[in-house]
Amino acid sequence: MVCLGNICRSPLAHGILASKLPSDRFYVDSAGTANYHVGDLPDQRSIGVAKTHGIDISNQRGRQFKVTDFDTFDYIYVMDHSNFDNVVKLTRNTNDIAKIKLILEVDATITDKRVPDPYYGDNSGFENVFKLLDKATSIISNQLLSQAPL
Repeated sequence: MVCLGNICRSPLAHGILASKLPSDRFYVDSAGTANYHVGDLPDQRSIGVAKTHGIDISNQRGRQFKVTDFDTFDYIYVMDHSNFDNVVKLTRNTNDIAKIKLILEVDATITDKRVPDPYYGDNSGFENVFKLLDKATSIISNQLLSQAPL
């Protein structure tokens, strides 16, 4: 899960998806394309909205996306077109590019495929982002569980 700073959207996506998948079969992580918040906790509003939905993301720490993530992960979900472009710039080949998707692309009912950045808004923006990511990660988790060997 990738956003700009790895403190708002991607930690939420990380926590929500991880809560829907067995940890012994799937590894979920998040990162930012920028290095602004390396080592930082997620934004308190992200922590709060996750907590209201029974998900604890307070143990996550910000990190920057790196080229070796293409080797570690089968799927790389980004929050918006800017993040997509920044991750594509780090690709080494077509296999890397094929792993990158806008997270909301999985939901055909959504026309705007950008997860809005709630950072400069109030708590309602974080709740909206949670709802978007919750729906998208439900689709992703169902897809992963249906194709993963036991």
